[in-house]
Amino acid sequence: MYASISISGLLTLELHALNNEGAEGNTMMTRMVDIIDRDGKKHTVNAISGDMFKHILVEHLLGEARRDELPLCNGCRVFDPNRIQADTEFTGDKSYSRDTPESVILSDAVRRCVIDDCAGILITSEIGKKRSIARKSCVEFGWVVGRPDAVTTDSYFHAKYVPEGRGEGSGEAANLGQNIFHRPASSGQYAVVVNVDLYKVGRNDITLEHVLDAPELNRRKAALLRSLVSALVKPTGAHRNTQNPHVVDFTGVIASSRSSVPAPSVSALNVEYADQIEGVADALNTMSGAGETVSVHRFGSLAAFSREMARMIAEIGS
Repeated sequence: MYASISISGLLTLELHALNNEGAEGNTMMTRMVDIIDRDGKKHTVNAISGDMFKHILVEHLLGEARRDELPLCNGCRVFDPNRIQADTEFTGDKSYSRDTPESVILSDAVRRCVIDDCAGILITSEIGKKRSIARKSCVEFGWVVGRPDAVTTDSYFHAKYVPEGRGEGSGEAANLGQNIFHRPASSGQYAVVVNVDLYKVGRNDITLEHVLDAPELNRRKAALLRSLVSALVKPTGAHRNTQNPHVVDFTGVIASSRSSVPAPSVSALNVEYADQIEGVADALNTMSGAGETVSVHRFGSLAAFSREMARMIAEIGS
């Protein structure tokens, strides 16, 4: 059974505006980050935050949970960002007292909701007493970062169409009249790094014991991986109503581990990342002395990526 999975690749997106800093006047500012290449040269590139892709995954996981009738807390059921903290049945449970161990409360939270289990939560509610109980996420996204010299951002002029009253300016407080605005669009190849710790699904972070039976664990693991595929097939985000991103290609490497040895990951910002991952995997297998516990699969398209993930999901469910 898979313990951990890592995905490193290049996602080609065209004309998207998935993640922005905010607005200055009538101009939307896209998110930019600074990175350093192997020669020590600084580059300023467009990027999509890991928070955005984590949110996208959780949105898809909610749909998977509803379809498969997986447990959801009342907060996650309505996509409340506070998750289980917004579930008054949980936070107001009178069976919890000041003496209730935090491990017991955490086990109950894990059982109650697949999203709190897989995506993590910090419980800071008054449950018998003031609490601060951390549930770590089972999936981790890095910044989705544009490769230097392979990503570009432009700003485009737009105007609201108003058949009458075209003389009104864009300074109307009520957003009325012939408003003009500038909206960014970015295109390029983006380095993607994702880690999924499947061994953490259903596990209490305090006692380090699993609190779910094997069939339920496998259902949750499969739902989590399907949500990950959906997040890359359909990356939701800002301005999709008129700037639905063109997903052109996805190439890279899926590394998996069946033991405590981590599935290796190297960013596609390194042009040799695929060879590096294979080299690290070989070294890890040699050091483990337990045979091939780490496997590496290259994929050359979004379709090939989806097929390989489908195979792994089917193996989890078998």
